[in-house]
Amino acid sequence: MVRDGIYYALAASAVGGLAVWFAGPWYGLAPLLLAGFFLWFFRDPERQVPALAGAVVSPADGRVTAVAPIEVEGQPRTRISIFLNVFDVHVNRAPIAGRIARVEYRSGRFRNAMGAASAVENEQNVVTVEGDGQTVVFKQIAGLLARRIVFWKAVGESTARGERVGLIKFGSRVDVILDRAAALQVKVGDKVHGGSSVLAVLPQSSARPGTGGE
Repeated sequence: MVRDGIYYALAASAVGGLAVWFAGPWYGLAPLLLAGFFLWFFRDPERQVPALAGAVVSPADGRVTAVAPIEVEGQPRTRISIFLNVFDVHVNRAPIAGRIARVEYRSGRFRNAMGAASAVENEQNVVTVEGDGQTVVFKQIAGLLARRIVFWKAVGESTARGERVGLIKFGSRVDVILDRAAALQVKVGDKVHGGSSVLAVLPQSSARPGTGGE
């Protein structure tokens, strides 16, 4: 479990306890149920990370809502968008092994994360990972309910494929931007799991450093 869940649950439990003390047991039911929800929401299950060479794993649990060709700095790329609803695990994981080359926080709005405009307009954290000749960018994008994006790594630090690197609290979205030459393994509508679902396989020979964010 992510430590934040304990803090949220303790706060809700305290409110529930006070409500029971001053107003009666029925008044404490809602806060205590909310405390239970927080403990469940911030769960952090172990995942089996695939060892397939060139695999790009999903940074998050959720459903694939878009697989689209885009251009980044004049170069052809593919964007895979994953929507996380409030019932999904919200711990984020590194899509590839390598070095954190860039982290860029962008303030913004809190529109519905399923909308295409959220990829540009919403609050987000853009992370570039470089490793073994590969460069993959992933975005932690806030949604209607998300009000805090957490990233635990610093520029220059190393990460393993599937390693826990951050968290988006409540509903949100993650975009993965990778080389157009990647062999896609998912389609719109697929359910994916952070750290264990392979989104694409990127040949070493086609990976080029410095692809940058969208």
